[in-house]
Amino acid sequence: ATGTGAGFQQQQLSISSWKLTVALCSLANFINSADRVIMPITIIQMADAYKWSLHDQGVILSAFSVGYLASMLAGGSAARQYGGKLVLTVAVFLWSLSTFLAPLCANWFGALVLCRVLLGIGEGLGLPSIFHLFALRVPAEMRSTAFGYLVAFGSAGQTIAALACPHLPWQLSFYSFGCAGLLWSLVWLLLYREAAAVPPLQQRSFQQLAEQQSAGESGLHGFESQQASSVRWTEFISHWPLWAIYIAHFTMNWSNYIIMNWLPTYLSKTLGADKNQIMFTAVPYILNSFVGIGAGYFSDALIRERWTALSVRRLMTFVGLVGPGVLILLFAGSSSIALAVLFISLSMGLSACNSSGHLANHAEVAPGHAGITFAVSNALATIPGVLCGPLTAELVTKSGGRWFPVYILAGLMNLVGAVVYVSQSSATQLL
Repeated sequence: ATGTGAGFQQQQLSISSWKLTVALCSLANFINSADRVIMPITIIQMADAYKWSLHDQGVILSAFSVGYLASMLAGGSAARQYGGKLVLTVAVFLWSLSTFLAPLCANWFGALVLCRVLLGIGEGLGLPSIFHLFALRVPAEMRSTAFGYLVAFGSAGQTIAALACPHLPWQLSFYSFGCAGLLWSLVWLLLYREAAAVPPLQQRSFQQLAEQQSAGESGLHGFESQQASSVRWTEFISHWPLWAIYIAHFTMNWSNYIIMNWLPTYLSKTLGADKNQIMFTAVPYILNSFVGIGAGYFSDALIRERWTALSVRRLMTFVGLVGPGVLILLFAGSSSIALAVLFISLSMGLSACNSSGHLANHAEVAPGHAGITFAVSNALATIPGVLCGPLTAELVTKSGGRWFPVYILAGLMNLVGAVVYVSQSSATQLL
């Protein structure tokens, strides 16, 4: 009876643990995503104040992605080696500090660019750590929902920032969200207990886990080390199903970075939006948030109805890439603010389906290494972020101020990504 009671208590603790993990990580992604869109919104005021050219703005916007790309692989391996709690703490503290310091660096162009790079480094460490924690702690039948909440909270952060920042002094936008991240770091340290988590992939009962831990097993860190030691780095780039995920992620991010970085500027400079109408840039993120949660529940329901995981991942990725690809082309031809916001909102909404598609696929093809496979995927998918600043500025300048080539390229990218993923993806464990 004592053993049964201990097993039940361990089960309750573990259920509470993965829910707390999802809640805190989703809140971190809320702050993460808000920090990303502050600069694209405030740069309209800052460019006027500091006389930055379109190319200067492109460098500032893309500097984030340089840091993000540089730290991505380190984030995946660091979380596996040192534990998700420590790495995520460092990540959120770094990106929040760099956000807080941005107004103080604005007078020095080089210092501001460096601050943006540090923001990218912090966020590059953060997301792979979250994927690592989700793969090990969230039960398989709840992963789509967990990833849906993660993406939804990120969209909510972008929404709040898009609504608030146009009406705040631009310095206060950075200070407010920077302080929020520093506060989150303290809450995370106080509340999160890494040792309480149970890796769902070990396929052991909670009572068995408790017995093995009491017998002297190393627990979660031992599990991670054992899994990690059996895979060479070349394995992460040697399988077509992994490349299907990487390519889908790359193409999704190509259009998302264009929208995130340039939508406020496009609406303001091309369609003549004022600061009240700039608030409409929140609408795409609101829709993205609701669709992300709904897509997660819908995908898990399909799996419970005995759809295969692969068919669900392919369906959601197809919808999440083809739908936005078509809508971006319609957006490019819109001449009114209302139509432009409608099409880009629907595009961002459908893009959230990817959270239950190729993004959730990491935990199936590489359950013990999802942090690293996501790091590889997100590193490649950050290349559009590095390129979209200067490339967009160059395309718009060379085409006489027209943005049509920028959005045509983004839409076609999405269509290519969908074809590759649907034809090459897998839900069979590879690593």
